[in-house]
Amino acid sequence: MCGFVGMWKDAGIDRGDMEQIKRMNQILESRGPDDEGYFCGSRLCLGFKRLSIIDLEKGSQPLSYDNGRFQIVLNGEIYNYIELREELAEEGYRFSTHSDTEVVLALYHRYGEGAVTRLRGMFAFAIWDQQEEVLFCARDPFGIKPFYYVQSLETLIFGSEKKSLLECLDTKWELDQDSLQHYLTFQYVPEPKTMLQGVHILDAGCTLLKKAGAPARMKSYWRPEFAPTMESFSEKVKNIRRVMEDSVGIHMRSDVPVGCFLSGGIDSTIIVALAKAVHPGVKAFSVGFEHKGFSEISLARETAEFLKVDHYTKVITSEEFMKELPRIVWHMDEPLADPAAIPLYFVSREAKKHVKVVLSGEGSDEFFGGYNIYREPNSLRIFDKIPEWTKGALNQLSHKLPEGLRGKSFLYRGTTPMERRYVGNANIFSQQVKSKILRNFDEELYNEAITKVFYEEAATYDKITKMQYIDINTWLKGDILHKADRMSMANSLELRVPFLDKEVFKVAATLKTEDKVNGKVTKHALREAFKDILPPHVTMRKKLGFPVPISHWLRDEMHDWAKDLIRESQTDEYLIKAEVERMLESHRKGEIDFGRRIWTVLMFMLWHRTFLEGSKMFDRVTVG
Repeated sequence: MCGFVGMWKDAGIDRGDMEQIKRMNQILESRGPDDEGYFCGSRLCLGFKRLSIIDLEKGSQPLSYDNGRFQIVLNGEIYNYIELREELAEEGYRFSTHSDTEVVLALYHRYGEGAVTRLRGMFAFAIWDQQEEVLFCARDPFGIKPFYYVQSLETLIFGSEKKSLLECLDTKWELDQDSLQHYLTFQYVPEPKTMLQGVHILDAGCTLLKKAGAPARMKSYWRPEFAPTMESFSEKVKNIRRVMEDSVGIHMRSDVPVGCFLSGGIDSTIIVALAKAVHPGVKAFSVGFEHKGFSEISLARETAEFLKVDHYTKVITSEEFMKELPRIVWHMDEPLADPAAIPLYFVSREAKKHVKVVLSGEGSDEFFGGYNIYREPNSLRIFDKIPEWTKGALNQLSHKLPEGLRGKSFLYRGTTPMERRYVGNANIFSQQVKSKILRNFDEELYNEAITKVFYEEAATYDKITKMQYIDINTWLKGDILHKADRMSMANSLELRVPFLDKEVFKVAATLKTEDKVNGKVTKHALREAFKDILPPHVTMRKKLGFPVPISHWLRDEMHDWAKDLIRESQTDEYLIKAEVERMLESHRKGEIDFGRRIWTVLMFMLWHRTFLEGSKMFDRVTVG
């Protein structure tokens, strides 16, 4: 796990460009505190920060191949590199290191752009072919690792973090107001755009090819496809068990110690149980909050005792939470209003004291049907019998009912087509409420514009599978994996996600709807696959997410801080702050729980303060 930066210029690289690359690279210190390296060619400069995981002695980057013809910087891990290396060796390829990175270069030499389809892992990389003067870049199928870029007619600048690009370019950055409007609903900025105009992120499962005299060409090489089969349920359960044992096994490949995150849920428990089978000495890490009802530590401890693994815990106080928040926002790069990012930061910090790599359970819910909201199509079947004209009238009524009234949401969801209703796992601000707090609200900019293409691709799927498809293409990479990468890397910790594996998805894609959501039971087949090795308190536990006492703190410990931030924030150009203050006070009085909405606005304000107010860059001495 590492970080890289790069600069391409059609006109050629000069000495000043190399100095800029070095400044950009220093921003990535937490991603790679072990080593750094640079390369400068005719049109391209590369910088690299390394967190040493595999081939500690010879795995430095940028790495060259074929007598210097190829150069590569790679962030991530290729888990099938041993098998690929053996295959290439049989064809006559020779290697000077034991790293997975050199295997990628040899594979590119052998297969060209098609090499990326052979990789099993998480990655973002850039390969420079000096002979052909071609830059080839790629991002893994699920978007586990990031790849930001800015391009003009003759220049392409790219890197693992957006803030490193901002350091390079002497530009007055403008906020992308479309992204802000979408952020308020999704609680993250939907890819491939970012919150700043002109800065993009390469889409998951895509490559980028750059040649002189032409703009970069983006091309998709992988898309998720669900294809339920007629295999028996028991056979599918066996396949899940087999592929997860295999995936965890290869995700344990490392030359440094590997641990696991452990919550009170089924996903992390499966990972810990399978990891222990590979390495009996594996350590597990958990965090919780001192606030009553917002800690899974006791459940995690019970699980750790059942599995007989060493267990390390951390209780987070509100004071620690607020103290670390500026650092967290700086590392996040983009505004992200998922409160679960904060405990993820703290558990990563705790784990780093003991290991350099952790396994985590991200991706299970999207693949196997784990979110409670996936039960919604079944609960809304009652509306299928209602005539369309009646639905229309009831829908209008749902809009007129007061906020917080019991049944308002159910009535709205039951009378609204899925394509308009479901835009992903989070839906913080409705169009109606956004119009009250945004100064430049665009009533023609609908949330469905983000998901429209994915609904078209998923047209033949059943409703629950459509929801999964939407989440894999939006929520998973925009929220879940964004915070996983940024919060682990903020602590120089490599986070690996065994559920998010191409082979695992192949098996998950064969499941029928009832294999995933069966009555009130989510992840039905996954639970069956591991019921013999999981503790009873985990096997049938309802999905809760990571509980964070944001709403409670905004009424008490964090209220004054939030009020000051709202008043001091230089975001009057975008937000009607009086309306935000009104929400805060209504929340404090207990009239309506506006916690998630307020937190979404506050995270944008903190991000704006960090990156756009005052100096060009937040104080790196404080947070870097």
